Amino acid sequence: MFCEKCGSILMPKKGSKNTVCNCGHVNKKSASLKEKIKQTSQNIEVVNKETETLPTIEADCSKCESKEAYYWTMQTRAADEGETKFLKCKKCNHTWRDYG
Repeated sequence: MFCEKCGSILMPKKGSKNTVCNCGHVNKKSASLKEKIKQTSQNIEVVNKETETLPTIEADCSKCESKEAYYWTMQTRAADEGETKFLKCKKCNHTWRDYG
């Protein structure tokens, strides 16, 4: 947590649930960490898996011969090597890798 006054890191105050900053500001804890996590998790919305928001590219599907696919990249090998491009056919959902 950070100080509301100066932005520095708040430190726990011995023998108290409050936190204190070097500037003298005392932050009274309003909720425990478990309560804050619970409050935060209630506000999270899960995106439907079927919603396709990926960019598309012209690519030949080996299964249905469609010419359009979604794509995304991921680092699947060592950090000094290039990313792997994954493609997913828009028509039949066949997924493959492009190492090019």
